[in-house]
Amino acid sequence: MEFIREAFVRNWVAPVGFNCDGFEQEMLQYLYGDDGKNHQALALSSCTAALHLAVKLAGVQRGDVVFCSDLTFVAAANAICYEGGIPVFVDCEEDTWNMDPEALEKAFAKYPGTKAVVLIHLYGVPAKIGKIRDICRRNGALLIEDAAEALGASLPEGQCGTFGDFGTISFNGNKIITTSGGGILICHGQEERERALSWATQSRERVPWYQHEQLGYNYRLSNICAGIGRGQLRHLEEHRARKKEIYHIYQEAFRELPVTMNPWLPDTQPNFWLSCLTVNRGCAAEPGTLLSALEMQNMEGRHIWKPMHLQPLFADRDFIKLRETAVGADIFLRGLCLPSDIKMTRQDQQRVIDTVKGCF
Repeated sequence: MEFIREAFVRNWVAPVGFNCDGFEQEMLQYLYGDDGKNHQALALSSCTAALHLAVKLAGVQRGDVVFCSDLTFVAAANAICYEGGIPVFVDCEEDTWNMDPEALEKAFAKYPGTKAVVLIHLYGVPAKIGKIRDICRRNGALLIEDAAEALGASLPEGQCGTFGDFGTISFNGNKIITTSGGGILICHGQEERERALSWATQSRERVPWYQHEQLGYNYRLSNICAGIGRGQLRHLEEHRARKKEIYHIYQEAFRELPVTMNPWLPDTQPNFWLSCLTVNRGCAAEPGTLLSALEMQNMEGRHIWKPMHLQPLFADRDFIKLRETAVGADIFLRGLCLPSDIKMTRQDQQRVIDTVKGCF
């Protein structure tokens, strides 16, 4: 509230101002520590806007193939299409639910010369980003690292969102911290940020009158919303600790059930944004049964993201997989997202646990 109040007192309500500047710098400090001064951030109205600008900065043009994680929310694929790119979806792996590096190698073998890859850290679980980045570099492709769901998640080498040529993070209302709606673009050069800022502010040229030589967008984050983000950022580690606690309570409670919690690699630190599970193959209880039982108790669960290659919108797009049955499709059919909000009390979570157990 102090950041919002100051914005009103100083009459900085528009999508520019000290909160926008402060939020960008504080995010860089969180992500990179003292090295933040060597990187650039741009606060935007959504993570989808950040993805779109990252795709533009990567030079994607009409007809260009772009590899994209298959098991994800649609925003990443849409951003490719905004520039006329052709998304080719790459299957995930079982041990992180993220893009499979071996499948990505197969994709480059089929589509040599592909100029960009959009990699998503699903549900706040870090992908094998080192391997994927090396594959991209060997093939001359730029890496767009979508950490929309993964703020606060990390690997030994650094924070999710800092490994790609471009990074994006979401502050939508359901994320680990929020600006009510918003996102941020991470890049590594001042010139890249200036180009993105120009596009995000309707591509207005720096002359005394309104002149436009390129197509632009209205993508800048409000100074009020940026103030919300600055206040939320102070509580990020607290939120992450609570999310981790929720995950482990579920994991322990379901230990004897024929279910498996969403996996992560032992050398990584997820942010545990959503606690998810898959029902073991051959089990009579299906995700739909569990979700219906939760709904009957006024508890909201969700299906796992439906993979992009199964979406009618992308029925004509190619899909690269390593096995006959796609890993992502199998996870979708057997998986669900559990109530995971940090405001959930212990009693609330126990009711969720009891309801799920009752289905078995």
